Amino acid sequence: MDRRPITHTRLDNVREILSDLVAEQQQLDQFLQRIKVRNWSVLTPSEEWDIRDTISHLAHTEEYAYNALEEGGTMLDDLDEFETFDDFTEAGVELGRDMRPQDVIEWWRLGRAKVVDALSRTTARDRVPWFFGDMSARSFATLRLCETWAHGLDIHAAVDEEAQDTERLRHVIILTQKSLPWAFEQAGYEYGVPVRIEGIGPMYAKYSSGPVDSGQLIRGPAGEICQVALQRLHPDDADNLIVKGEVAEVALQVMRVY
Repeated sequence: MDRRPITHTRLDNVREILSDLVAEQQQLDQFLQRIKVRNWSVLTPSEEWDIRDTISHLAHTEEYAYNALEEGGTMLDDLDEFETFDDFTEAGVELGRDMRPQDVIEWWRLGRAKVVDALSRTTARDRVPWFFGDMSARSFATLRLCETWAHGLDIHAAVDEEAQDTERLRHVIILTQKSLPWAFEQAGYEYGVPVRIEGIGPMYAKYSSGPVDSGQLIRGPAGEICQVALQRLHPDDADNLIVKGEVAEVALQVMRVY
């Protein structure tokens, strides 16, 4: 893997992603302030982590994200010290288990601010090394948004509150569609025909990605599509989605962004 730092040049359409990334992070941050300290030990539906663990994971990965942007991903080699990727993520979670909730939040705030600052000096075409291959800076910023949104869902579920979908899900829809060739490869399938994804967001806004004339289509509520892509909803439980075409049927089962 190329460990050279990416070259920072000018701003372009990464800025739109960053604005929404910051908004997503701030929304989760504000929600955390409403949760009583005693409830930070409530388990979420994800990975048997509680709320503290979940924010610790976000903070831990922000450190690696910053290293990927500013130092060419030298810290990514840390993964070799662990038997599985799950072992690696668990080690990051352990770092926060002796910290107070507010200290965990501050850890996350510092990390995410550094990542946003580093991303603000990239262009959409810059490549960023990451654990399972490099990606564009735009996709990398979108991936940070995906992680924040997905773990925010986990935390909302832990305290029995429903998270509201926002127009920021349009970025997740686009990344999900663009990640389909990789997702098919990871699942051992050949991605022969492009699939179009059409998500319906708040106020009936439509977020689309993929060829307009494709005979392979996944259409439905944006939140439902994104939950499937981020492993928060099993494809068989996505009752409100319309799927047309055999390749699209497979896509629904295998789609993922990480």
